[in-house]
Amino acid sequence: MMNALNHPIFRWLFAAQILSLMGIGLLTAALSLAAYRLGGVAQAGMLLSAIFVLKMIAYVLLAPVAEAALVGVARRPALIGLNVLRLALVLPLAFIGQWGAVAALTFLFFAASAAYTPLFQAVIPQILTDKDTYTQALSLSRLASTGEVLLTPVLVGAALLVIPAPYLFTLSGMCFAASILCLTRAPLAAAQPKVPAPFWNRATRGIRIYLNTPRLQGLLAAHFGLSLAMAWVLINTVVYAGSRFGEVETSYPTLMAGFGLGSAAMAVIVPRLIRRIDERRVIIAGAFGFAALTPLILLNLPLVGLFALWAGFGAAASLTLTPGGLVLVRSAADENRAAVFAAQFSLSHAGWLLAYPLAGWLATTLDLSVAFVVLGAACGATALVALWLWPANDPEQHTHAHPELPADHPHLRAVAPTGPGHQHSHVFHVDELHPKWAARDLRLAQ
Repeated sequence: MMNALNHPIFRWLFAAQILSLMGIGLLTAALSLAAYRLGGVAQAGMLLSAIFVLKMIAYVLLAPVAEAALVGVARRPALIGLNVLRLALVLPLAFIGQWGAVAALTFLFFAASAAYTPLFQAVIPQILTDKDTYTQALSLSRLASTGEVLLTPVLVGAALLVIPAPYLFTLSGMCFAASILCLTRAPLAAAQPKVPAPFWNRATRGIRIYLNTPRLQGLLAAHFGLSLAMAWVLINTVVYAGSRFGEVETSYPTLMAGFGLGSAAMAVIVPRLIRRIDERRVIIAGAFGFAALTPLILLNLPLVGLFALWAGFGAAASLTLTPGGLVLVRSAADENRAAVFAAQFSLSHAGWLLAYPLAGWLATTLDLSVAFVVLGAACGATALVALWLWPANDPEQHTHAHPELPADHPHLRAVAPTGPGHQHSHVFHVDELHPKWAARDLRLAQ
């Protein structure tokens, strides 16, 4: 992974990402404690669940709209401005005692994050153009996410020894301030070319490209399948640990540490796998692997066995989630890349918006372990759908024709047609000239 870290711009961006993740982790912990402080035992769960619903709504609805609004804006000022906005929204939360105001500011924070995160993700492949180096960057991103999950509880515990709980919001803001400083040290492209299209066309462009590209349909299905089973792990591990072992203070962190370690270990391995195996097989294998492991929950495993099982879940999740950026980059022209990253952000969170309540409902309707096996079966079935949607023979260059275009069209002058109907071949992306991934294109390419 040193090739990625040797890049001076990426080093600053990666530092900004780590600090941003720490800020979000501290914010989540602070919100949890605020919900307990303001709502008590009876209301805390409901208040916090409302916050997470607002988060998902912001992510699903606003990411494509925000991307369309930022077309033509210089990338570094946009990222810095959005982080400044997040900082300004987090700091007042330390002094607010009304839950409605907390919820409003938090929703605005997640709206800013819906704009910031896809834009940040789309910048990385612009500076790391080599596939192997970009794959290393994706693995580092997965390691950073896993590290945040593992280290934030430790950081929160240490901070609460010296500061009151509301000042976790201030500590979160300090992370965003440091992230802003890192972004100021990362020179990025001055601006994107403006797209002379109506706003609604720009806002839906990424979704249209995404849903008309077979490999992205398969990626979405694999991610959705994973979310169905992984939601149980994220929501119900604490309940399962308490029901199995009683001492939730030790068993729950042990299981989640296993999940994090498995995820981190696989993230390190993924770059080597991608050199030997295509992204399709790696991503779908992760979803199948997660599904295949879920029936083991029915065994009466000791804590050490469950630690290993949770590590397997983390490794399978990392297999599916880490290489996604490679597929997005391959599936969009440079000018549409940010829109496709925003579409991925929106559509994947729509899957989680369904998966979280489904996992919670099944866990209360069925036996806890049986609910997990049912969700694992749904994950496996959805992985089969991904296998069907994503062609095994998936070349980058497709032969196709444009009989509707005049011979002097700029696109035809650039590609030098060689057959009837201006038939030609080039790296194929869904865009304004190629709005559909037609079956004819696939047959001709093969």
